[in-house]
Amino acid sequence: MQISKRLEMVADMVTRGGVVADIGTDHAYIPIYLIENKKAERAIAMDVNEGPLQRAREHILQHALDRLIDTRLSDGLEALEPQEADCVVIAGMGGPLTVRILTQGEGKLSVHTELILQPQSEIAAVRSWTEEHGWEIVREEMIREDGKYYPMMRAIRKIDSAEDEKPLSQVEKKYGRLLLQRRDPVLEAFLRHELILGKRILSALEGQRAEAAAKRRDEVTEEIQMIETALGGF
Repeated sequence: MQISKRLEMVADMVTRGGVVADIGTDHAYIPIYLIENKKAERAIAMDVNEGPLQRAREHILQHALDRLIDTRLSDGLEALEPQEADCVVIAGMGGPLTVRILTQGEGKLSVHTELILQPQSEIAAVRSWTEEHGWEIVREEMIREDGKYYPMMRAIRKIDSAEDEKPLSQVEKKYGRLLLQRRDPVLEAFLRHELILGKRILSALEGQRAEAAAKRRDEVTEEIQMIETALGGF
């Protein structure tokens, strides 16, 4: 099965051999891909809306995988049994929704469950959640597809917390400690793109005295400072 570069990278982050729950599965592309490529023994395709779930069922049947992929109508992890999944995938949702799903469904996850997360917005909030709830981000990737940038991560439960382990900085929460540490070229391209965009916005706001313009100017200035701090490591 052919899938997008974004979804292929998400699937690549899944550890081989377990049961995968795909939250907000839409067309069930990830579960089908994982089963066909023998990366998962079984999968659970879950969605909050019946329409996408029906499309998922149709695609699963087309690939003759209905014995290996369950479909469930579910708000987040609600329909998942406790400790049922070895891996939970949440890809393509906004950061706040991702955080809500994880917070409400955390009791369904075992100490061995891995999380594959690809938020579409406010990714700093997701990284903050993992840190605050005892999860460790062990892999981060970023790809560019159709002119858009997609960061994603794999997180596992922390077993031991090293005394000298530093909490994530605001820059690391926003752009990813592991991406920054390895000087990821896709992240660098994203940062330089955002820097140019930020400076253009700042230039357009120059001279405007309205309160809203002043507030926006402060926000963009702070954003530029964070980008420049991140770029300092490249």
